Amino acid sequence: MIIRKADRKDAWGVLALALLLWPDRETNPLFEEISNLLDDPESGVFVAADGKVLAGFAQCAMRHDSVQGSLTGPVGYLEGIFVREAYRRQGVARALTDACERWAKAQNCTEFASDCPLENPLAIRFHHGAGFHESNRIVYFIKRLQEESNA
Repeated sequence: MIIRKADRKDAWGVLALALLLWPDRETNPLFEEISNLLDDPESGVFVAADGKVLAGFAQCAMRHDSVQGSLTGPVGYLEGIFVREAYRRQGVARALTDACERWAKAQNCTEFASDCPLENPLAIRFHHGAGFHESNRIVYFIKRLQEESNA
């Protein structure tokens, strides 16, 4: 297994993995986003390659806005990570995360952050196992406001 920075020739393979991670996303806009990220110096996309098969990917970026729990800025941020089921529990996700952390250090970041939904215990366990510690838990609320009728 080789972990390497993705380039333009990986765009379709990364897209296939990204659609497995984010199945509600539309293909064309996501492909455009991935293509832009591959050229963006503030973003890193890494792949785990098993021969010609992309076993997984991770996307990280520098966040200049406030990151919950951080003390510095910019902060390296794990935006997304996915490993094909056949390659799970073999250290692939950890190796991809390590590559993202090295990338963030090279960008002079002193902190690396991530997030995941509260209802995803697998992702929470992964983050703990990768050395992250929880900085906060939050539940967002929304309420639809009905238009007043002029009766």
